[in-house]
Amino acid sequence: MKITAARVIVCSPGRNFVTLKIETDQGLTGVGDATLNGRELSVVSYLEEHVIPCLIGRDPQQIEDIWQYLYKGAYWRRGPVTMSAIAAVDTALWDIKAKIAGQPLYQLLGGRSRTAIMSYAHATGRDTAETLDEVLRHKEMGYLAIRAQSGIPGLNKVYGVSNNGRMYEPADGPLPGEHDWSTEKYLNHTPGLFQAVREAVGPNIHLLHDVHHRLTPIEAGRLGKALEPFHLFWLEDPTPAENQEAFKLIRQHTTTPLAVGEIFNSIWDCKDLIEQQLIDYIRTTVTHAGGITHLRLIANLASLYQVRTGSHGATDLSPVCMGAALHFDTWVPNFGIQEHMAHSEEMLSVFPHDWRFEKGMLYCGESPGHGVDIDEKLAAKYPYQRAYLPVNRLQHDGTLWSW
Repeated sequence: MKITAARVIVCSPGRNFVTLKIETDQGLTGVGDATLNGRELSVVSYLEEHVIPCLIGRDPQQIEDIWQYLYKGAYWRRGPVTMSAIAAVDTALWDIKAKIAGQPLYQLLGGRSRTAIMSYAHATGRDTAETLDEVLRHKEMGYLAIRAQSGIPGLNKVYGVSNNGRMYEPADGPLPGEHDWSTEKYLNHTPGLFQAVREAVGPNIHLLHDVHHRLTPIEAGRLGKALEPFHLFWLEDPTPAENQEAFKLIRQHTTTPLAVGEIFNSIWDCKDLIEQQLIDYIRTTVTHAGGITHLRLIANLASLYQVRTGSHGATDLSPVCMGAALHFDTWVPNFGIQEHMAHSEEMLSVFPHDWRFEKGMLYCGESPGHGVDIDEKLAAKYPYQRAYLPVNRLQHDGTLWSW
């Protein structure tokens, strides 16, 4: 079997997605997600100019060799553009290999470790009362785990919260928007939010919160300590993780579980965090961490240290990524949880899929491959629209801050 063609499809059914489709001389095709939010066309160029020409004529069943060829052959290794491109190829090749076998993808990874995949929802509001209403609504939907984010008094825009009550989409303009930030106001507000939420839902619902890299390590330790009475499932991205040593300081001050990794690209980004047991959940994704081949390597390392997976699953990843992730989640022994920020009906119509959501749980399909395709004719009706993520500035003096 040979790869005869590969093409990149860019569409925007409510937000931008980049999809790679690989074709073979035996009529089988596979698709992979290459979406990099706010930098989509950089991955398109990398695929079209540097990766696809190297794929033509290769045997698509040689997944490991192709992964090593694209990773080591680039010389300039890692980074979000390179690893997203490699991930798209890798995911498409696993899709093809499972179709050759006539099996759902999880069977090729080693079979089921579970019958259902616990997911967590996003509950957001412009204030504590509105967030609480959303938490209770998602509880009624059957979610066992809910992420709570709230607007903060005195700040105009806060990560994860829409000002108009609709689903939150961070890439919201043709040029970067500017948000303000105050650590003091955030630290004063957040413990009260979780006190109200925990009192409302009781002890048996898992609660999560995303800091989005905005605190220093000692500030993150303070927040984790303040939230301990409310028994969070995790505190996500408490501080920028370029310096993995920073998490030692957080660990010294709180027993609140820590999660990190949605922006990681390789095992090297999280090696020390895992080996030194500085985190409890690793949030790397199929799309941004080199595909299923590399994500499996990360999960295997994490399993040695009782670190569990909790893959990013927001709508800045396409339904193709979700399909592949659910097969991975079904197999991986040290699974923790799967983020579920539901795609719109418009998005799902472009990507026919066989995975499903029922009462807080996700289920991968049983069709051969990862179970997701792209309707290219429908996708063509949604052309690319440039959209940037915002930047953050400190409210009191305008200093650029981590967004």
